[in-house]
Amino acid sequence: MEKKKLFKGVYNWSFLAILISAFVFVNIIGAYIYFRYDATADKRYSLSEGTITYLSNKENFKNRISLKIYLDGNLPAELKRFRNAIEDKLKEFKQYTGNRLEYVFLDPMVGSESDQQELFQNLYNKGKGLMPMDLTFMKDGAQNQMMLWPGAELDYGGSTVNHIQFMPGTPQGKYYTLNEQFEAQIQNSINNLEYMLISAIRRSTQISKQRIAFLQGHGELNYGETQRVRALISPYYSVEDIFLNDSVDALKGVKGLVIARPTQPFSEKDKYLIDQFLMQGGRLMCFIDKLHLNEDTLNQKGIVHTERYNLELDKMLFDYGIKVNDNYVIDVRCAPKAVPSAKTPLIPWFFDIRATQTNHPIARNLDPVLLRYASEIQFVGNAKNVSTPVLTSSTNSSMTGLAPLVSLGFPMNYGPNPMLVENPEDESNKLCLAGLVEGNFDSHYKNRIVDEYANNPESKYKEKSISEGKIFVVGNGSFIANKYDSMPDKKGGFLFRARAFNELRFDETMSKIEGMQPLVYGNQEFFQNLVDYMMGDNSVLDLRSKQIDIHAINKDKVKLEAGFYKVLNMALPSLLIVLMGLVFFYIRKRKYTRN
Repeated sequence: MEKKKLFKGVYNWSFLAILISAFVFVNIIGAYIYFRYDATADKRYSLSEGTITYLSNKENFKNRISLKIYLDGNLPAELKRFRNAIEDKLKEFKQYTGNRLEYVFLDPMVGSESDQQELFQNLYNKGKGLMPMDLTFMKDGAQNQMMLWPGAELDYGGSTVNHIQFMPGTPQGKYYTLNEQFEAQIQNSINNLEYMLISAIRRSTQISKQRIAFLQGHGELNYGETQRVRALISPYYSVEDIFLNDSVDALKGVKGLVIARPTQPFSEKDKYLIDQFLMQGGRLMCFIDKLHLNEDTLNQKGIVHTERYNLELDKMLFDYGIKVNDNYVIDVRCAPKAVPSAKTPLIPWFFDIRATQTNHPIARNLDPVLLRYASEIQFVGNAKNVSTPVLTSSTNSSMTGLAPLVSLGFPMNYGPNPMLVENPEDESNKLCLAGLVEGNFDSHYKNRIVDEYANNPESKYKEKSISEGKIFVVGNGSFIANKYDSMPDKKGGFLFRARAFNELRFDETMSKIEGMQPLVYGNQEFFQNLVDYMMGDNSVLDLRSKQIDIHAINKDKVKLEAGFYKVLNMALPSLLIVLMGLVFFYIRKRKYTRN
């Protein structure tokens, strides 16, 4: 009997030791291995394929990346959650980067006042670094204020090369408050963490940049008008202006060519150079206005004639499989127009189209893209190449005649519930506003090469594409243009400054009217996606078009059922503990009663 009890005691202690050892072992393994299962429908907590591919490739960054995140210390619960979300995302990154990525969270409020001020000046860096956030919140019945630096410094190869602003700063003298709006801002920042981190890493580790040229010499948009879009892509690409000047080497080394709203004809020599650029596998991005409309005349007189631009590009683009018509697309899904003489301050302006996105990666899940006075795009011939609509009108849309007469009274003819077509729900009513052709092309000069180049051995004429090319055409030339201010500089030229808010992101018409919220557009993200796709860099393309749905809380339901769930949360754990105690008591009683 004594031996049996001794054996049973040894068995129990051994089992307990094994159980504790297993528990400790699992925790040790868990400290080194990060794992999380994403059960959300939109996969908001999973890294995109582009991010995984980029981080897994050791050739993308051979040196170590170090991050200093200045978001730690005694933070409110909402910001603590944001801080933990950053750490979780970085842990996921480290699964693919290993020791090539390291990070540390720092409290900027630690140290003496002089040390803090020195740190703040270094972080701010005369407006070129991080922006501080002043926050006010209630705690223990008293109002508290604190300064935050919601961002990070990124070091690559031993020098600070980039800053990451996770949340926007506040203007001097103003404060954020911990309310529902701030909570929405935190949630939005959490959703954008992957994009912000991978974009900063991409900028910092880029060794060489592909060249993108904005063509000049044919009345295209000038530097000031394209300053905003240049700033969007310049961290990733080398952006420059190019004049062809009949030089066969003008486009040598250029990967992407932007033709932004030309207004003057192209010579045969210039078209030949563009043609041969495409035959070499170049990427051609055309933003074309086929018609000229004087908006000042329209606003003053209420009616205006349109005139055709004779660009001499039509036949060449037609040979490549794409055509821009001399008309305007009209769409009920449109932006408003302010008309002082009208009964209402705003009228639906069918010519300012809020374009409908397709499932193509360039446009997928973006805010509507604003196209003012856009022409219809058609795909013609070239069945061997892939032709894809990227932006379309809605199902309740139509088109004008060629070179139409435009009147401010035009929308009034359709009443309060306009129907531009007989069946406004029919998908076949959609008209293409922006299209993409990819593949191998035949030269436009296959049977009509310019003599000066045909007899010049240095021209190296190519009759067919030697590698795959891409052509993207939008039937609107000015949607990438920003409004800007200019002032003379000391050298006799001009300095340009793009305005902070313009139709690339917000609708100025709405924001100028008291009580009206500006419409948000996806023109900026669309242009970034377009350039990345055309240039072949898809590492962040999926992130910009990632759809994350934030479901609003039903406040009425919360008020109605809050009491029930509070009681449930308090009572259920206690009941479970009592129930488990009764079960264990019953088991022990039954076990020892039998003995």
